[in-house]
Amino acid sequence: MNPLLQRISVDPNICFGKPCIKGHRIWVSLILDLLAGGDSIEQILQSYPQLTHEDILACIAYGAAMSRENFVELDERAA
Repeated sequence: MNPLLQRISVDPNICFGKPCIKGHRIWVSLILDLLAGGDSIEQILQSYPQLTHEDILACIAYGAAMSRENFVELDERAA
């Protein structure tokens, strides 16, 4: 297991059980959406100064791990 994943927390009592950066109520999906939208790691860290570079990498690692296990239906016409 990637050691960065220790920075991610999934607790049903916090943020409705959505994966968050441990110690924060910032969803992994928010960080991934920001990256997908073109924000750089540096821009995200400016917007969320309580986070670290490793926290952002942990979100990416979590997304990569999830993509190994789960699939999203894609419209073949979009490819």
